[in-house]
Amino acid sequence: MVVIPADASTLMGELHAMADQEAAARLQRFFKTARGEYGEEDRFLGIRVPVLRKMARNYSQVHIHAAGRLLRTPFHEARMLALLILIEQFRKGSDEDRSGIYNLYMEHTEHVNSWDLVDASAGHIPGAYLRDRSRAPLYELAASDLLWDRRIAMVATWPYIRENDFIDSLGIAEILINDDEDLVQKAVGWMLREIGKRNTAEEEAFLKLHYKKMPRTMLRYAIEKFPEERRREYLRGIVQS
Repeated sequence: MVVIPADASTLMGELHAMADQEAAARLQRFFKTARGEYGEEDRFLGIRVPVLRKMARNYSQVHIHAAGRLLRTPFHEARMLALLILIEQFRKGSDEDRSGIYNLYMEHTEHVNSWDLVDASAGHIPGAYLRDRSRAPLYELAASDLLWDRRIAMVATWPYIRENDFIDSLGIAEILINDDEDLVQKAVGWMLREIGKRNTAEEEAFLKLHYKKMPRTMLRYAIEKFPEERRREYLRGIVQS
């Protein structure tokens, strides 16, 4: 792999050179950027994620401050590139490097402000960093007023689920059980579904306690892989506790 050092201005210049106005317009619609929608004021260049992943590999040794500058730009693809670079650096870095990347991420969660940015990064940076540490910061994010903080808190537990460690996923799901935001409800339901793929009894024990008060979106995501008759029981509210 060829690693090319660069600063944020160089990276932004490359991104603008690859911009595609038609693709950008489609992404503006897909990511709900109209007034009052979750992506209001987000700006797109029209660059596909595989292209950004290749750039992240090529520029994986840029200074962390350059990645931080990209993360603060108004352009969605620049923020995604910043996160992909940070993930590359975190994966290969020393403990000191990882601490710096984690701290940068946690100080800039307001810029990790779309579901795809959260889903691409939450497990790989805060989730990975806190794997063998106190996970209290995730509970703090779960209590945040910021939608994206709450989605980060939930999705960051995915690495633990893959290791059959469900404690924090279920704890954070319980905090978010009545969340009003559709994108948080989907994240909670998604993580519950991932638990169920590995341990149906664990998921059902949680659902039996909470399913009647769950938002419908959250419940539908959580039970998506259940047998049809079991899904109907949950949706009709007739599951025995």
